[in-house]
Formats: sequence, C-alpha cells, structure tokens
Amino acid sequence: MQDIAEQLQAWHAAGRAFAVATVVGVSGSAPRDPGAALAVDADGEAIGSVSGGCVEGAVYELCQAAIQSGEPVLERFGFSDEDAFAVGLTCGGILDVFVQPVVPGTDPGLDAGIARIADGTPVALARVISGPAALLGATLAVTADGVTGALSVGPTTVGTLERAIVAETRAMLEAGRTGRLVLGLDGRPCDEHERGTVTCFVESYVPAPRMLVFGAIDFAAAVVRIGKFLGYHVTVCDARPVFATTRRFPEADEVVVDWPHRYLDSQLGRIDGRTVLCVLTHDAKFDVPLLERALRLPVGYVGAMGSRRTHRDREAKLRETGLTEAELARLRSPIGLDLGARTPEETAVSVAAEIIAHRRAGSCLPLSAGDGPIHHDASTPAAERDPAAPAQQARPRRTHAA
Repeated sequence: MQDIAEQLQAWHAAGRAFAVATVVGVSGSAPRDPGAALAVDADGEAIGSVSGGCVEGAVYELCQAAIQSGEPVLERFGFSDEDAFAVGLTCGGILDVFVQPVVPGTDPGLDAGIARIADGTPVALARVISGPAALLGATLAVTADGVTGALSVGPTTVGTLERAIVAETRAMLEAGRTGRLVLGLDGRPCDEHERGTVTCFVESYVPAPRMLVFGAIDFAAAVVRIGKFLGYHVTVCDARPVFATTRRFPEADEVVVDWPHRYLDSQLGRIDGRTVLCVLTHDAKFDVPLLERALRLPVGYVGAMGSRRTHRDREAKLRETGLTEAELARLRSPIGLDLGARTPEETAVSVAAEIIAHRRAGSCLPLSAGDGPIHHDASTPAAERDPAAPAQQARPRRTHAA
C-alpha cells in the first residue's frame, strides 16, 4: 500500500469512499509480493496493481462491489487448466487478495494507518482477513509506542487476542516484516488450518532501507543510480571534499565528507538488517578501519571493490585487527557477480544483482538452467529453489572490478 499511500491520503482527506485490494498471500510463481495493492474510489478511479494485469479487471470489480456493500472479502486467484477463459494467473501461481472498503472517519485504525504511511511514520497495519465474521476487516495501527483501533466483539476473549496481535505486530514492525499472523481467540499462536483461529495480515511500513556507498569515484555514481532504482535511501561518503560533492552525485540522498569509519560510527542508530554497504575506495587506509567495524554490525550486506590481490591484502590486514573467520566470511569481495562487467554501469548492475541475490537467496544461475520456482526467498529450502545446483547457492562467483 505504501506506493499508493499519497493518493489514498488525498482521497481520505477529501472524504471519498474507496476500496483497497491487497495481496495477502502468494504461492508459486505469482507476479507481485504480499502487500501489493490496488485501490478504487467511488468514482471508479483506480490506482496501483496486484498482479501486473492478470487479474486486475476482476479485482477492480470486487473493489466496486465492496464499496457498494460495505463488506470486506477474501478472494483467491489461480491458474485453471480446466477453463482456459477463467480469470487467473497465466504464470501458474496463486494470489490471495483481501478487498476492504474504506469510509473515511469510520475506522480509527485504518484512518491512523493511512495518515502515518503517508507522512512516513513507521507503522504496521494488522487487518483481520479470516476468522469470525464480526472481526473481518478490523484494523489495528501499531507504532513503536502506541496503537489505534480496537477489536469489538467478545469482551472476554478479544482483549487477550488484541493484546497478542499488538505484541506480535510490533515485533514484525521492528523487523520490517510483512506477512500473515495466525492466532487463536485466546491469543495463542496457531496453525492456519486449525479451527477457531483469526488470521491477520500485517503490513509493516518503515523508512526506505539504506545504502551507504563509500568512495566518491566514477563507479560510485552508477551504484548510486541503481541503488535509488531499487528503492534505497543512498548516502555517499568520502573523506576527500574535492570528490564528495552533490554536483558529482546529484541522485544521492546525502553526500557526506568524512572519514568512512567515523561516519559509520555516527550512524549506528540509523542502520539495521536491511542496510547495505558498498565499499568502493579500495584504499587500505579507508577500507580497513571501515570494514573492521562494518563486519561486526548486524547489516544486511557488506561488499568491497578491488582486485583479488587487493582483497587478499585487505583480508590479511583485517585478520590483524582481530576479526574472526566468521566475520570475514560476511565480506563480499571482490564486490558483485561475475557478469563480465567492465563499465561503471555494468559493474553497478553486477553489484545490484549480488545484493538482490543475497537478500532473496538467489542461486545466481540463469533461470533457464533450472526448473524450480522462479520466485522464492531466503526461507525457501535450497532443494526447492533449484535442485540442479544447490552448491551454487552459498557462494556465487563475483566480478573482478578495479
């Protein structure tokens, strides 16, 4: 919903009724991830997407029906071999879509959630998508220190259930996670197939993940551009003021003149497991103190540019600082995948590819080389990702750069 939050807020502020269709479950090779949303207002205007086109027409009609009825609905779309003309996904996947009507001012949880998403306040929305009919569509907007909205049925059980939902949702917000939460009416965690359960879809909206690019060189400019394309908040840092300028890096969100390790020390409160560090200076006086700190931090990715000889020398110096083998194993160096990259732009693609593969647990093999699922993530067993090449998964080859 985040990518259409600005328009939703405009509709909401104008008092216009609308319906939001959200992808709440994905199986197989579906085109969009959970959280993708399409919204339709009472005048028929549509924004967003849930499938890239496969089922958009049917979901649009569901939204119009929800606006008229005022009732939420959970619908499943999949590929049908029996009926080639049925609405479904030609890619063979399955999408669960929850359609919720919204009338501004009638649901405090949704009202608060839309406002906070639009203004950038970290918030998680927990919406009941399955369970007792009286609870369907109930929404809690959970922040780090508060909650708006309430569950309004069953005075003896809902209080316990609500507290459990808030606690679990807040934990998901802290981790920046989006997904399903299944609890019993007494608040205990349950399997989704058990009877007497409540299923919530929790959407966490947190600031954009950060990409810290160290080294204001020509390769950095290309990495900045592709980092922005991937949705990162990108910072360029270099100790040399003649190179670290906004004129050279107009697309960066921040350009900082400071020693890399000192700047990293100042950012400890702003980095998390989604943060990626691209160290492009390949100069030991900058790299070693920076990497000594970076490899001990709970960041998502640390990559360093340089030749294999530079890497070996740098690794030896890092061992001298006391880094363990486990900490050194986190370093992606030479940075990037082996795409045969030469130009700064090609190298940036190889770096971005490695970051994505690391985050999503990709095999780094051509899709045509396997017959496993195309879409997966780190939680998918390796054998299911690509049975043909499980060994390739752990350590993809990298490109040689500079």
